[in-house]
Amino acid sequence: MPPSPTAKPKIAIVTRDEEGMPLQLFLAGRLGVANRAAKAMIDARIVWVNRKLVWMAHHPLKPGDKVAFVVQRSTGAQQNKSLESRPHLRILWQDDAYLAIDKPAGVLSQGKDSAEDILRTQEHNPTIQAVHRLDRETSGVLLFAKHAEALEAAIAMFKTHRVVKFYAALAAGGVERLASTLTETLDGERAVTHMKRLQSNAEASFLSLRIETGRTHQIRRHLAGIRHPIIGDRQYGVKHASDPRLLSVTRQMLHASELELPHPLILGQHIKVHAPLPADFRAALKLFGLGKRRR
Repeated sequence: MPPSPTAKPKIAIVTRDEEGMPLQLFLAGRLGVANRAAKAMIDARIVWVNRKLVWMAHHPLKPGDKVAFVVQRSTGAQQNKSLESRPHLRILWQDDAYLAIDKPAGVLSQGKDSAEDILRTQEHNPTIQAVHRLDRETSGVLLFAKHAEALEAAIAMFKTHRVVKFYAALAAGGVERLASTLTETLDGERAVTHMKRLQSNAEASFLSLRIETGRTHQIRRHLAGIRHPIIGDRQYGVKHASDPRLLSVTRQMLHASELELPHPLILGQHIKVHAPLPADFRAALKLFGLGKRRR
């Protein structure tokens, strides 16, 4: 799991003897970890050199360079954890056909050691399948089908655009408009994101977003396109940390807060699930002088 977003980053200053040393070797030596572990930190995009995000393992260092990072809680040994030590996923709602969980950040939706994989063991049901996906670092509501018929019906429902999805995001900079709609085309496809400002100051904005379409990384790309990228987003976000608080946020502050849709198998019924903001999101809001508000 990622470290707390309020954790103070550690800073190591490059000495003359370390001139020209690749970033990976520098981190491995200073932290006393294997090169593989140092490379994993760089790949996770949580290492900054002179407040610039660096994701090249062989980036050469100069004397006086300031290398900033937050030490991860997990180690290589912990990453190979047993089934017994896997996280217990909190179920927010369920019936005979579906269940919805509050997915933690850092957990994949599908694949090995994913939420889907964990749920199959946790619920003693090998037929559980994810209906949709959230990015690894996005937390919040994730819907699963308990059997094949339920999955097929839910996928068909998602294609009708009758599914309502709300997200909470912490974005860089002060968003001026109280509400707006972002319609920038993504990958040649129509993409629509409705944005509402909940709180804002000069450094950050707390936003509620509703998406009509589900393009890859839609919210992250739309917000980056208006120069208010999600804080902690290492792919589309801030690459130069003029604000030192950005060094502490090690995952994208995006949370799937609500999911609502007609029940795919029961006419006249609706599924509506809400996931409260996780502790790390609330801590990041506090870090930037913002607080939780209901949309």
